Amino acid sequence: MGVEVDNKDTAVELTEAETELYDRQIRLWGLESQKRLRTAKILISGLNGLGAEVTKNIILSGVNSVTLHDVQVVTEEDFCSQFLAARESLGKNRAKASLERARALNPMVDISADTQPLEEKTAEFFGTFDVVLIIGQSNNELLRIDAICQELGVKFFAGDVWGMFGFYFASLQRHSYVEDVVKFKEVEAKPNQKAKFEKYAVPVQREVNYPAYSAWIDFDANAAGYQRQLKKDGPGVILLGVLQKFRTAHKRDPSYKSREADIGLLKAIRAELAPKSALSDNSLEVLFSQISPAVAVVGGVVAQEIIKVVTRMEAPHRNLFIFDPDTCAGYVQVIGG
Repeated sequence: MGVEVDNKDTAVELTEAETELYDRQIRLWGLESQKRLRTAKILISGLNGLGAEVTKNIILSGVNSVTLHDVQVVTEEDFCSQFLAARESLGKNRAKASLERARALNPMVDISADTQPLEEKTAEFFGTFDVVLIIGQSNNELLRIDAICQELGVKFFAGDVWGMFGFYFASLQRHSYVEDVVKFKEVEAKPNQKAKFEKYAVPVQREVNYPAYSAWIDFDANAAGYQRQLKKDGPGVILLGVLQKFRTAHKRDPSYKSREADIGLLKAIRAELAPKSALSDNSLEVLFSQISPAVAVVGGVVAQEIIKVVTRMEAPHRNLFIFDPDTCAGYVQVIGG
């Protein structure tokens, strides 16, 4: 069974240097997938530790361009996990401070910095990208940007890490991809022997509808069905709601500088949103700064999913990924059907 490919993505030819540099990747996911990566333009907004981790992995994959966006400056707290900004860049813009090391990762990728406030960015700006990843923003801003991306057909990801807790949400609209379906065929066997079968893969085109970012905000964490899942997966969706409520109410994230007071504020929000939830006090005590291991896990998964979306190979996760600080394991929660 043949699979049609998008001529716009695969008409580009890799240079000899690119073929040599990406040889291992080409053998892993194929030449056509690498060509799609070579034309992809990615926006990464929010150059904290998570943004740096995703940036590294996306640049190494061999995309066309990466725009690093941030209005924040480098602080001491960033050095817990932000490895692209050098120590001497303290007080400088995070996107600009990340440029030199980012460019050194792969000179074949066009990398630029943008420092204009995100709320001033219009559809014209977001329409220049194939994939948009937004980190560190309130639900209201994420909803605004996702609505723009929905209208333009741009793939949208939102993600963040607080201490040892992390998440990402994929809003991919109607996404098509190729999946290898394993089949078996009978091969000739010798007389008086049992029939033998050989395994082979058939590429199959699939399409899936992904809900908008608003789906998880409208999610009923008190529903009976979700309450049954709590014992297996943990209350990650509830914790995400508490953290976004904190960010909206206080215009910041929980800070180690006001740790005890902020834990009290988090408990108050928990009591308001889900008074009967399984969200423990311990979960609220590991949400300060970005811890490198959590950043590495969440950033690795986000980058992997962006690569899946661009190459259109394999099914991206549907659609909310949670990294649980209690179990130090990640799981996928299907939101919105």
